[in-house]
Amino acid sequence: MSFRDAVDAKDMDAVEAMLADDVVFKSPVAHKPYEGKAITNAILRAVAEVFEDLTYVREIRDPNGVNDAFMFEAKVNGLDITGCDFLVYNDAGKIVEFMVMVRPLKAAHALAERMGERFGQIMEDAQRAQQA
Repeated sequence: MSFRDAVDAKDMDAVEAMLADDVVFKSPVAHKPYEGKAITNAILRAVAEVFEDLTYVREIRDPNGVNDAFMFEAKVNGLDITGCDFLVYNDAGKIVEFMVMVRPLKAAHALAERMGERFGQIMEDAQRAQQA
C-alpha cells in the first residue's frame, strides 16, 4: 500500500508502518522539527482528525523513489486549506522526513489552534508509544 492509498483509506496504522524509527516531522505551525516515530505518528493521527474532507489533488513522484510531494486540499474549522506533504524515503522505503506546508495564513492559524488544543494528548500518545 502506498502512502497516498493509506491516507485515502484513513488507515493510520498503515501510515505508521511506513515511518522510519528516526523520522523527522517538520510542521507548518511549529518552529522546531519533531524527531522520532512515536511523536510523528501521534501528530499525523491528530491531523487526520483535524482535517475535514482531506483530498490529494496532485502528486509529484521522484522516479528514483527517494522524494514524493502530495498536494492536498481540506478544511479546518470550515476554512479551505491547501498544502503539500513532502516525503523523503530511506533505502528501505521508510519515510525519514515528513515536511508539511500549508496556505492561506488564516487557515494555517486555524490549524495551529486546533493542533495546539490537542498537543497535550499528542505528547501523551507519543510517550505511551515509546514505552510500549
